[in-house]
Amino acid sequence: MTQVLPAGALDGKVALVTGSSRGIGADTVRYFAEAGADVVINFRNKAPRAEKLAAQIRELGVRALVVGADLTDSASVAAMFDAVRQEFGRLDILVLNASGGMESGVAEDYALTLNRDAQVGALKAAEPLLGDGSRVVFVTSHQAHFIRTTPTMPEYEPVAKSKRAGEDALRELVPELAEKGIGFTVVSGDMIEGTITATLLERANPGAIAGRRESAGKLYNVAEFAAEVAKAAVDPVPADNTRLIGDTSDFVTE
Repeated sequence: MTQVLPAGALDGKVALVTGSSRGIGADTVRYFAEAGADVVINFRNKAPRAEKLAAQIRELGVRALVVGADLTDSASVAAMFDAVRQEFGRLDILVLNASGGMESGVAEDYALTLNRDAQVGALKAAEPLLGDGSRVVFVTSHQAHFIRTTPTMPEYEPVAKSKRAGEDALRELVPELAEKGIGFTVVSGDMIEGTITATLLERANPGAIAGRRESAGKLYNVAEFAAEVAKAAVDPVPADNTRLIGDTSDFVTE
């Protein structure tokens, strides 16, 4: 992997990425560690994968704490941040990356519970650990960010609407966060090659990803998009708190 952030840029910092045992979350954690940060790897049910990633990260000479937590379970989330407090005493970067809602066999309101309520719950639980100069990054997709003005594939619509609801709920907290010196950035990307969501969408709607790739000209892969998420945690917060990654010409802004 190429060095995404300058070496030493995050020396002495602590970063937690939700859903970081694999995919975008895992690569984001790795980029933070390469820049010197101690990291917290959060997983829901992929403990061996999380532990393997932690072992790789420790070889970089930083600390890695592995904490299992279901974001839809507030007691589980509270326990995760208690573990962070005991291990590090604080948190400098919180990346809200975990999301879902396309899984089979989940409750009808699961997407909203995870993509809105759990995101706000995680931020509220983390807030006492976040000090002046710390950062919160919310990861979303163009299909969700622009859902109010640009329709998406029917298979993805419940997820898109719930993620936009989560983004809106988090944005309402921006003034409160700003008062404490906590920066907040939304990172929105197009469909990402190789993610679980892309795989599920392709299964439900064969040809969907190829169609989107053709329309956009290029789709980012997991490592490329994770690099943008990592940069959002250190770059200045945009005036509109939004970092758009990839082509947006097919999406109508509000």
